[in-house]
Parts: sequence; structure tokens; C-alpha cells
Amino acid sequence: MTPRTARTVRTAGTARAAVTAVADYARGVLGADRYRRYLDHHARQGCGHPPLSEKEYWRSYYAHQEDNPGARCC
Repeated sequence: MTPRTARTVRTAGTARAAVTAVADYARGVLGADRYRRYLDHHARQGCGHPPLSEKEYWRSYYAHQEDNPGARCC
């Protein structure tokens, strides 16, 4: 591999890592990773029941938001 090729590969890897980091951040801000975090928490806590399906999780999450609006504006 020539130095130029190695530099190109290294730059592409760095750019890919940056795009991945930005995408992960955006998912976190928007809450799109919430179900994955729920599954991680469920696995760590060793709950005695199987985790909710993604559909059940989101239904439960939004029902909780409706019942407990907290500091939301609407």
C-alpha cells in the first residue's frame, strides 16, 4: 500500500466514524435509541419477565407520556 492509499483509507475511516458519531448523537437527541436503551437496561437488571416488544414498548411509553405530561408545553 502506498502512503497516498494509506492516507485515503485512514481519511475514509475517520469520516465514516464522524458520520456514525453524528448519527448516534442525533438518534439520542430524537429519542430513536430509547427502545435499545430499554433492552440494555432490561438485560442488566435481570428482570424476571421477557422484555416488551418494540411495538408494546412504544405504546406503553406514549401512554405514560399522555398520563404524566410533566413539563411539556402541550
